[in-house]
Amino acid sequence: MRRLFLIPLALLAALAVWLWGFGGADWIGFRAAQGQREVQNAMAGALRALKQGAPGALATLWGLAFAYGFFHAAGPGHGKVVIGGYGVARRVSALRLSALAVATSLAQAGTAVALVYGAIWLTGWGREDMEGLADRTLEPLSWALIGGIGLWLLARGGRGLWRARIADAHPHDPAPHHDHDHDHAGDGAACARCGHAHGPTPEQAEQVRSLRDALVLIGAVAIRPCTGALFLLILCWRLEIDWAGIIGAFVMGLGTASVTVAVALASVTFRRSAMMQAASGPGAARLAAAIEIAAGALVLALALPLLMRAL
Repeated sequence: MRRLFLIPLALLAALAVWLWGFGGADWIGFRAAQGQREVQNAMAGALRALKQGAPGALATLWGLAFAYGFFHAAGPGHGKVVIGGYGVARRVSALRLSALAVATSLAQAGTAVALVYGAIWLTGWGREDMEGLADRTLEPLSWALIGGIGLWLLARGGRGLWRARIADAHPHDPAPHHDHDHDHAGDGAACARCGHAHGPTPEQAEQVRSLRDALVLIGAVAIRPCTGALFLLILCWRLEIDWAGIIGAFVMGLGTASVTVAVALASVTFRRSAMMQAASGPGAARLAAAIEIAAGALVLALALPLLMRAL
């Protein structure tokens, strides 16, 4: 049974080797970039048709925006690394992680809208200026933040592994007790005798950690807007159909989310299958910590090369 613990970690390592040792990331990136170029050219045609009042042009434009978001997410991107790594590393429900995946994609679209219209109104920048800011400044910063998330997961996994080893070495140590001179009475967070809250409930602790984690993950992804969204927003602004571009940017975000949600579901399933092998036995805590360390190392390994390439 102990050997089965290593199967998920071996699969994770094999994926990393294929991506970075055998050109898997380059192959995926090439295919995704090719799809993005084709869709971008089609979007330009749909915009001209929309300006001329052609029937069905708006639906075509938004459909192409969704397709662009899908191809954008299929290539080496920020959202998949963050969502997939977090889903493997931490215990989180599939619904919550899927919602987080959608939130990061829509937040990225919101960043594109804010950048375009902020630059237009405040600086008068054009498309090249905004894309230069996104590529030369925001992209390296985003990859640096994602690398930081990898280190964060590594550190948390290391602490978890250390605690598991201490627990194994001292299995009969008494649990910590309250500083009051009475027993804690009552099932809730507050003591029924004194009314004091002796500590947060597990649900409250999970909620606080999830909110903090969510803000970190969303910020790391959303700080770098999608180039396709910038392209669409600027063209729509020039053609004086701003509303079509703004809605299209968020539709593009939903296209991106279609991939990141799939990654979220896969990562949660991957973690659950690994943890089911350990069940609730003494090796479960060690396995959970080892998975978190491996996920953090993978996020860091993915982020660093792309950070160096972006600098």
